[in-house]
Amino acid sequence: MLATLLTFAAETAEEESSKTAFYVLGSLAAVWAIVLFALGMRSPEFPGSAGAQRGVIAVSVLVVVGAMASAVVTA
Repeated sequence: MLATLLTFAAETAEEESSKTAFYVLGSLAAVWAIVLFALGMRSPEFPGSAGAQRGVIAVSVLVVVGAMASAVVTA
């Protein structure tokens, strides 16, 4: 009986992929959004220059694409 349960648990563990990457990247995206909100509310000139604006956009795209890709891969 115990061997059957252990075999079933091992098969189930192999079938399910870990969603840790999605949880981490999704949380990072949420924190990034809150940070951008706080900075934008604090400073009307945020991000300050065209280069900084491109940097914020690039980081935002990378974080969101990473979260989306990890959601697809771990589904």
